[in-house]
Amino acid sequence: MINKNFVSQQEFKRAFPNEQVCIYHLEGIRWNKRVISPFDPSSKVYKCKGNNYKCKSTGKYFNIKTATIFESSKLPLQKWFLAIWLITSYKKDISTLQLSIDLDINQKSALFVLQRIKKCFEI
Repeated sequence: MINKNFVSQQEFKRAFPNEQVCIYHLEGIRWNKRVISPFDPSSKVYKCKGNNYKCKSTGKYFNIKTATIFESSKLPLQKWFLAIWLITSYKKDISTLQLSIDLDINQKSALFVLQRIKKCFEI
């Protein structure tokens, strides 16, 4: 997903400075310029306000986070991306305490993120 070899967190944050850059990056990876509804892949999709979309056949709204590990999370994508980079960069397992410090979130949220990422990558 994050295809650059960053040397530091500062370099990483320069590459992904805000939420919108992260959304564009994820859209490019997931949809490659053709938005597909997670509810009906053959349906026409309408672009709505605020990075949302609407599936014509089901009438349901969705966004880039729908049906991904990021769904139902209030954490910004920038923190998710940083977490993925940190977890995959560590030679050994990263602790939830260290992840919470690096992401500037509480330890419970860090555990949630760590569990979702590990499940996704089957680590």
